[in-house]
Amino acid sequence: MELLVELPSWHTAEQIAADLFVSVNTVKTHLRGIYRKLDVRTRRDAITEARARGLL
Repeated sequence: MELLVELPSWHTAEQIAADLFVSVNTVKTHLRGIYRKLDVRTRRDAITEARARGLL
């Protein structure tokens, strides 16, 4: 959820990793999981779908 909340900020994976004190690879892995669970392929679609589901 912490990463999902960061998506609308349009920060890079590197910036998000620094903010959350995790590695860039961890951010990318979690992003893939979020995209899979929301059944989307892009960050923009993930934001739209998360908002539609009331997650953001």
